Amino acid sequence: MKKFLISLIIFSTSIFYILNLPKKYSSKLVSTFSIVAIDTLNGDVGVAVQSKFPNVRPVVPWAEAGVGAIATQSFVNVSFGKRGLTLMREGATAHEALKILINSDAGRHSRQVGIIDSKGNSASWTGAECFDWAGGLVGTNSAINNFGRKGEIIIGKGFAAQGNILVGRETVEALANTFRNTKGSLADRLLASLIAGGKAGGDRRGEQSAALLVKRAGAGYDNTTDDLVDISVYDHQKPLQELERLYNIHKLFFFKSDPNNLIDVSPTVCKELQSIMSDKNYKGFLFYSGPIDGNFSQLTKKALQDFMGWENYDVRIRQDNKIDKDVLADIRIQYKNYSVNK
Repeated sequence: MKKFLISLIIFSTSIFYILNLPKKYSSKLVSTFSIVAIDTLNGDVGVAVQSKFPNVRPVVPWAEAGVGAIATQSFVNVSFGKRGLTLMREGATAHEALKILINSDAGRHSRQVGIIDSKGNSASWTGAECFDWAGGLVGTNSAINNFGRKGEIIIGKGFAAQGNILVGRETVEALANTFRNTKGSLADRLLASLIAGGKAGGDRRGEQSAALLVKRAGAGYDNTTDDLVDISVYDHQKPLQELERLYNIHKLFFFKSDPNNLIDVSPTVCKELQSIMSDKNYKGFLFYSGPIDGNFSQLTKKALQDFMGWENYDVRIRQDNKIDKDVLADIRIQYKNYSVNK
C-alpha cells in the first residue's frame, strides 16, 4: 500500500508539472552527446556532456549525491532534471523515473534522456523524431552492448550514453567503451569518455560548449556542499580541450592531496622554496626573510603555508614536513614563467 501511495503521489506530481510547464522548457534544441554514470564503490554520480549549443551546463546535466544523475537533451524538457531527481529521491528506479517522465510529456518523441540512480540502475530514451544519428547505449552485466532503437527505453547498469545529430553510432560506442576501460575517479572516466566521443565523430554540426558535473556527499571546497566537480565551457572553438584544461586546474586547487603524491621537503627542495619565497619582486610581497640554507624550520614552514594560501593551494596546505608533488611542480612552472618574462 505504501509503495502504491508513493507511486500515486509521484504520478500526480508529474501530471501537475507537465500541465504547468512553461513553453520555454520544450523549445530548445540541444543536440549533443552525453554520458551519465556512477561509481558504486564511493557513490560519486555525474554527467559529462558536449554540444553544438552555447552554455549547455544549466540545460542538460543534473545530479544529486545519493540520488542519481540525468542528462536531458535534443528538444530539451528542462524540467526532466529536477523532476527526475525528485522521483528517484522518493524511491523510483532510473527506469521507473524515466517512464514517468516521458509518459507525461506530449513532446516525448523529440526528447532524449539518460538517467542513472544511486543503485547503478541506468536507462536511456531516444524519441522517434530525434535527428539522426541518434541513439543510446547502457551498461550491462554481460559483454554485450545494449543499444536502444528510437522510441524504446533501454535499461542497464553503471552508465547510460546517448547522443543525437551525431556523425554516427561510433560516438556513443566510444563513450561507453572508454568509460568501461578507463581507470581513475568517476570524473576522470567521464571526461575521458567525452573526449573519446568527440574524437569518434561527435556532433555533426561541430563543437561549442561542454560541461562536467560530479557530486559526492560533503566533497565541496569546505565540505559543506556536494560539488566535487562543476565545470562549464560556455562557448569555445575547442570545448573538449578547454574542459580538460579546466579540469586539471580544478583538481589542483579543489582536490585534497593524494597521500601517494606527497614527498618530504628535502634540503634541496627547501632551499629552492626559500629562494622563491625570498624574491620580493615575484609577488610584490616578501614571504620569507630567513637564511637560504635548506633547513625546513618553523619559519620556513610558516612562510610556505602563507605562500600556498596566497597562491590558492588552500586545500593542500600541510602541517607536516611534506609537500604535494603537483603543488611543487606548479610553483616551479609559475616561477619559471615569471623569471623568463621579468
